[in-house]
Amino acid sequence: MQAIQNINLVSLLDTLVSLGTAFVLGGLIGFERQYRQRTAGLRTNVLVAVGAAVFVDMANRLGGGEGAVHVIAYVVSGIGFLGAGVIMREGGNVRGINTAATLWGSAAIGAAAGADLILEAVMGTLFVLAANTLLRPIVNAINRQPLDLASVEVTNTVYVIADRSHQKMVMALLEQELERSNYPTRHLGLHAFGHDEVEIEATLAATSVDGDELDALTQRLAALPAVRQAFWSPSTTD
Repeated sequence: MQAIQNINLVSLLDTLVSLGTAFVLGGLIGFERQYRQRTAGLRTNVLVAVGAAVFVDMANRLGGGEGAVHVIAYVVSGIGFLGAGVIMREGGNVRGINTAATLWGSAAIGAAAGADLILEAVMGTLFVLAANTLLRPIVNAINRQPLDLASVEVTNTVYVIADRSHQKMVMALLEQELERSNYPTRHLGLHAFGHDEVEIEATLAATSVDGDELDALTQRLAALPAVRQAFWSPSTTD
């Protein structure tokens, strides 16, 4: 049988090293993504890295050379469809691009492991992790700086629906939460909302925000007894 003839213990050991490397390194990247509650977390990144490693390792065993290069090219193009699935558009903001780019990096690392380029795979992992961790404080600091423009492309606003009798307290708490999260307000408005409620509208000075951070902030506000609803929304201006 051809399947039995294809068994080669030396090649099998080489495959085990390649897949094990892809599993561990993909797991490191995925752990960071899972910790931050991203769409593609631990299992997704591991599967992408291991899958890429399997394809490239198989191409090496079957023919190697140009065949393996072609398989890597197919992995690079094919992973784009998977990455597109985690990109979402919410109003004026597009979310998930970083997750898609991370999956692309995991595929590259898996391909390197499958091609027996172990040190290169380790180095690639370190750079992907550095991009997702070391650069995060810099990106957040830049995003929270208001642009000195007459009109901005994206305006982010936090809305809170609260009891009219507690509007001052809720407004103060909203300002405290935004200040603690380093999101200064450009405008704070108050509007009637029915007979017994008001809508507090806080327009942020920052034109780019961390959506997960604002989601957590509005959830904390919504848990207050005097608050009926809390949410945030980006909007665009022409």
